[in-house]
Amino acid sequence: MQTRGRFPNAMFGTSLRPDRSALAIPLLFFIFLFLFIPLTGQPAQAQTFKVIYNFIGGAGGAHPYAGLTMDSAGNFYGTTFGDSFGVSGSVFHLSNYDSTWVLTPLYAFHGGSDGANPYAGLVIGNDGSLYGTTQEGGGSGCIYGDGCGTVFSVGPPPRPRPSILSGWNETVIYRFTAGGWMQGLVVAVGSLVFDHEGNLYGTSPTGGNGGYGFVYKLTPSNGGWTESEIYSFTGGDGADPYSGVIFDASGNLYGTTSGGGARGAGTVFQLSPSGSGWTETTLYNFQGGGYEGAYPFGGVTFDHSGNLYGTTTGWGVWGGGTVFELSPVGGGWTFTLLHSFADRAWAYAPPTVDAAGNVYGTTWHTGTYNDGMVYKLTPSATGWTFSSLHDFTGGSDGAWPISDVIWDASGNLYGTATSGGAYCLPSLGCGVVWEITP
Repeated sequence: MQTRGRFPNAMFGTSLRPDRSALAIPLLFFIFLFLFIPLTGQPAQAQTFKVIYNFIGGAGGAHPYAGLTMDSAGNFYGTTFGDSFGVSGSVFHLSNYDSTWVLTPLYAFHGGSDGANPYAGLVIGNDGSLYGTTQEGGGSGCIYGDGCGTVFSVGPPPRPRPSILSGWNETVIYRFTAGGWMQGLVVAVGSLVFDHEGNLYGTSPTGGNGGYGFVYKLTPSNGGWTESEIYSFTGGDGADPYSGVIFDASGNLYGTTSGGGARGAGTVFQLSPSGSGWTETTLYNFQGGGYEGAYPFGGVTFDHSGNLYGTTTGWGVWGGGTVFELSPVGGGWTFTLLHSFADRAWAYAPPTVDAAGNVYGTTWHTGTYNDGMVYKLTPSATGWTFSSLHDFTGGSDGAWPISDVIWDASGNLYGTATSGGAYCLPSLGCGVVWEITP
């Protein structure tokens, strides 16, 4: 029987398999960071890298695990997991005013029925509201009585307030519940995606018919939302889907499971509409010993040619995670290993692919200072060339990024780091938002 928890234990130097001990991660995370982030002076920053915002805790939150979402005007939105000051995470807005980036807290979670500790990023709905998930809160009855997680929306109030600083309204559109032997383990961790009809899709790493996780759909109905499980994993076809799912042009869904599959090392899967239901196809079973990587916690990304790209958290050639490609060939999919990271370089987010086919992403560890990096993989006729765009030092530039990255219209690259920065506890930091210019 597999064990599952709310976070991958690989983040904390233990097993690459998730288990229930991970429920104590927020406290362990702070202790681990305090003990192991270097206390030495930091080298000069690269000219192309700069921190555009330092989180300070309080209503603005701290420790952004997820990446950023950009609107059509170039403003950013995101979430923080929580801080040491009683805030259970936040939703924020970040805008550039006269070359100065200003963060506005839109909503601070209270840790009760409104949800707590958002781990994933946000998606913007047609109504202009922000939609996301929290991995705790929402009610009672789950572990420690703090709720099984929520799906929420945050939007501006019906009547304009004096300023944006007055905050937005949060609405819980679905509260997860658990039953049977999985009582207390259903959590909403992955990001959401809309279909063309305005329905929302997401994943839970636990729960479902067998307790191995499921993919769900939320349908607008009579002013509310109706939840349905469109697929429950069985273990042999995958288990523990921590990431969200994405659509292709034909309406098929794609994602990863961090465990399960033929060798218990995770899968890449496809869900295709079939009559009144969905048919699951396993596109790839990770072997857990073939050096192609294992335990993919991040999702997958399409390029313009229909190839899928993803990352793993371990079992690469050097012991760290990997970046891989799946290409559709003759009705099947061909796996290609693009890069193996050094030991303890765990890639938790899906990569981002630009129009030229370059692949970008982050690793939570390793790099020159063992505090993570932003990487780029460049294709050529002979393979892929790896380069580090920035090695985090654990100081004012941030530390331990696990987010994906995005571009603005000018080709600047943006992302978050979960800790480090200028504020909060000594040698810990509340995290940062960073920019890399070309």
